[in-house]
Amino acid sequence: MNKNYNYKRDKLHLPEYGRHIQGMVSSLSDIADRDERTKQAHAVIAVMGNLNPMLRDTADYTHKLWNHLFIMSDFQLDVDSPYPKQSRQELHIVPAKMSYSKQRIRYKHYGRYLPAIIKELASKDDLQSVAMTVDNLARFMRTKSFEFNQEHPNNEVIIKDMKNMSDGGIEIDENAINNIRSDYKQYQTVRTSKSPSRPQQRPPQKNRAQHPVRNFTKNSSHQHNSSK
Repeated sequence: MNKNYNYKRDKLHLPEYGRHIQGMVSSLSDIADRDERTKQAHAVIAVMGNLNPMLRDTADYTHKLWNHLFIMSDFQLDVDSPYPKQSRQELHIVPAKMSYSKQRIRYKHYGRYLPAIIKELASKDDLQSVAMTVDNLARFMRTKSFEFNQEHPNNEVIIKDMKNMSDGGIEIDENAINNIRSDYKQYQTVRTSKSPSRPQQRPPQKNRAQHPVRNFTKNSSHQHNSSK
């Protein structure tokens, strides 16, 4: 008995339609009459539309069905289509390869755009707005430095990095930057007492055998009178 395995069958160009639709499309090429072949192609399109009712919500769902028909025929089917027949290259458009940026990021913990912002800030003439922007950038640099290095950044390092990124084009008020509070959160354990807290130990339970023996004496004040 000959076994018909799937790997011996023809390739399914669109597996979502199944092998029966693929066989119907393949049988269209065997019809010699062009008008009859076109008529049968419309019947196959109707069956494909019934199998995929979700395509009916789109505006050009019939056009998509005809494109699928040509794909399953490996673009070899010659029929009168109500839409222009598209080629393999038009349906399988390969996107253009995007160029990867090879720009070196000197300060990775600050990001790529911070040096560009500081260089652009050096060309500004409004000293008051520049000073306010420098304060905000210093606060941002402190936050990013703490997130990247997991340690408290030093103000001298922030000022030095800002001068290097601006090539000395920005006058930095070091006293104002030193007075800026950081935005990062410092998680510290709160202790109520100076001594380290120790878990409270339960007092040891005494065994009954270790308890002192208690002597009980009878109370003679209340004696039972047996006489009637």
